[in-house]
Amino acid sequence: MVEMAKKGRTALITGASEGIGRELARVMAKEGWNLVLVARREEILTELAAGLIVEHGVKCAVIAVDLAEPESVGMIAQKLRERNVAVDALINNAGFGRYGLFADVDETAFRSMIEVNVTALTNLTRAMLPGMIERKRGWVMNVGSTASFQPVPFSAVYGATKAFVLSFSEALATELEGTGVTVTCVCPGVTETGFARVAGASKQEVDFRGALSAGEVARLGYAAMMKGKRTVVTGGMNAVLAFGTRLISRKMAAGIAFKLMKKRRS
Repeated sequence: MVEMAKKGRTALITGASEGIGRELARVMAKEGWNLVLVARREEILTELAAGLIVEHGVKCAVIAVDLAEPESVGMIAQKLRERNVAVDALINNAGFGRYGLFADVDETAFRSMIEVNVTALTNLTRAMLPGMIERKRGWVMNVGSTASFQPVPFSAVYGATKAFVLSFSEALATELEGTGVTVTCVCPGVTETGFARVAGASKQEVDFRGALSAGEVARLGYAAMMKGKRTVVTGGMNAVLAFGTRLISRKMAAGIAFKLMKKRRS
């Protein structure tokens, strides 16, 4: 049974059309959260929202927007004001990567990646945070990656954006101590989503057998957020590898990542 305290709370989820974002929407709707679903593909969001409304009896709004566009966050904020929606939980899940040597990958992909993975995440957090602080209650989940913990050759820009997400989240969590607002950075490893396909990974990477499902990552991430944890790496081996990088030099960590990424691209 849904806890009464959760009824009436609203979560905004970016990248909600597939993968971890879609599964987070399902998890949170089951827990009684009203939702604002954000992604580019309106038809997919509308279909997801309709199913969640019928299955769980929650309110579910859709905002179709491309977070790579500089005006996207302003558009989201405006639509929330028009609908008089206060966001209690912000789930910054949207993000994408590109595999390849830095000098070979189209520079427009890097610009869009930084806009989505860093700029939109930062601006959306800034837009939603004052209301949470004023209400003395709120949750922020930023989706990082195991790539947050070391340099990642063949995904140099993606790794750097996810390092930003982790550092930003940890700093913000400290700033917000005592306010009633928590910040959790969820760092998945390889996950069964469309991410690897979009990034241009090899079939070996797409079919990686050690990957958790998007649903498993969503459930672990949600549980960590509700417990107020600052950082969670999903999957036991992922956690060992991520935190193990702190025991070796950055150069060595980059070298190991180089060998792993080169093998995955073959």
